[in-house]
Amino acid sequence: MTKKFWLAAALIAPLALDAQQQTGSIHGHAQDPAGTPLANAQIQISTDGKTPLYTFTADQNGDYKGDNIKPGTYVVTMFIKGPNDANLKPVDRFESVKIDAGANATQDFDLSRPEYVKKLSPEEQKQLADMKAKNAGIQKENAQVKNLNADLATARQDIKDKKFDDAATLMQRDATAKPDAAVLWLELALAQNGLKKYDDAITSAKKALETNTASKKPSPEIEGAANNTLGEAYAGKNQIPDATAAYDAAAKAQPAQAGMFYSNEAIVLAKSGGNPDAVVAAADKAIAADPSKPVPYYLKGQALIGKATVDPKTSKIVAPPGCEEAYEKYLELDPNGPMSADAKNILAQIGSKQAKSYKAK
Repeated sequence: MTKKFWLAAALIAPLALDAQQQTGSIHGHAQDPAGTPLANAQIQISTDGKTPLYTFTADQNGDYKGDNIKPGTYVVTMFIKGPNDANLKPVDRFESVKIDAGANATQDFDLSRPEYVKKLSPEEQKQLADMKAKNAGIQKENAQVKNLNADLATARQDIKDKKFDDAATLMQRDATAKPDAAVLWLELALAQNGLKKYDDAITSAKKALETNTASKKPSPEIEGAANNTLGEAYAGKNQIPDATAAYDAAAKAQPAQAGMFYSNEAIVLAKSGGNPDAVVAAADKAIAADPSKPVPYYLKGQALIGKATVDPKTSKIVAPPGCEEAYEKYLELDPNGPMSADAKNILAQIGSKQAKSYKAK
């Protein structure tokens, strides 16, 4: 009896295991007539097209899969919710879908296929055509934006590498192709400033400001950067009042960056040999906006030392008011900075009280 029992168990076990393996699976992709994936579409499998035996849901990419399906021939139906629908409704169906044991059947729901589109009403077909045309336009625009972004990255690197001609050529082409992109005009203006083509830079910077203002969501960053670039171009032409107005506009657009813009103003005016009073005024604005930055103090001292006189009695250099303090503040903030040797030397020459602390090399 014992031997017969184990023999029977040995014969039954493989049959039970084999029965568990005798199932099939199904997978597929669902998309609407415009080719957009149908996320959360519901796939129902039945034998009569009415009573679902198995139900699966498509993911965000419109893909679905289902396992452990008894082999057989089924009706596979897709249900979705429309924009104004509260409940799922059937939109597509395939009869006689065969699912074999151990196999993975494929059944896609492509609502863009011609035989499905032909079933749509004339109004629905027109809506579909309009949607496809709109999507094609969006895809074309997205491709253009992608290319422009790549060009923009190239131009910025060219400017960094001082390849101003290459950057200007690239941005001129792109700004002409997409004239409503303020950032392209801005980058073009930067390249033109690098080439010292100040008139062209002024035109491009103004174009950047105009297109930015006209956009749906004007960017304070572009407004600030464009005015900063405009100020540099005006300073290059020695149009100091215009340069000052541009830098003031940049600071107004981005108050948090005012110190940087006014420092740029002082640097550009100093490099261009502008009026020392204008340099001092710009440095004072930079200091007021951010007193922790050392460079504006140095620029102020440098502009003021140009007004120094010599005492005829003692033959000593007499610095104008504020000069000595500006150099000392620079050294206090950046004692080993790039201009520290120059600042120490000047303080020593004018007999500063701090000469011992800031002895020249």
